[in-house]
Amino acid sequence: MQAFTTHHGLVAPLDRENVDTDLIIPKQFLKSIKRTGFGPNLFDELRYLDHGEPGMDNSKRPLNPDFVLNQPRYQGASILLARKNFGCGSSREHAPWALTQYGFRAIIAPSYADIFFNNSYKNGLLPIVLPELQVARLFDEAKAFVGYKLRIDLERQVVITPDDRELAFDVEPFRKHCLINGLDEIGLTLQKSDLIRSFEAERLAKHPWLESRPIA
Repeated sequence: MQAFTTHHGLVAPLDRENVDTDLIIPKQFLKSIKRTGFGPNLFDELRYLDHGEPGMDNSKRPLNPDFVLNQPRYQGASILLARKNFGCGSSREHAPWALTQYGFRAIIAPSYADIFFNNSYKNGLLPIVLPELQVARLFDEAKAFVGYKLRIDLERQVVITPDDRELAFDVEPFRKHCLINGLDEIGLTLQKSDLIRSFEAERLAKHPWLESRPIA
């Protein structure tokens, strides 16, 4: 998992509430458990003018010019600004996969659905919670200024605006540790690899019959 310490990125404002996971990555694209290939279909129903299906050449599909991510000023955005209850709906982990594969490193919103919130941390995506009034002001600024960027300092737990305002956010210490060190659940387990190997060797010495043997 990619570590997250500080990030300075372009902001894309997705100005709608209750964005569910089916809107983030529609159900027809959930035919793989590999964590690759979902970025081109992020927000598929909003992003394209036709109905997307797996295997389609997205480069030939008509884009919706009114959708925020298709507008030239937001190309290369890596911070998504959203309204309340982002990520509601089903529990699909493909939603944070699609967001990170598109290029987003962080989301800023007043609130999130619990499962999406937890899945984001497990996939290196930082879901920042800020009060609605602060989020509303960020929306106004992102829309008013082309090239609007924010700096996120996870160690200090602040979002820094272009005029040097610092917006503090909370993050649970264990999740912060995992993000800063780029540790997902597998990475955390592998930190104990020496103990695991020692346990396996000791167990096999006590119970040699556990070792699989080829059939003669």
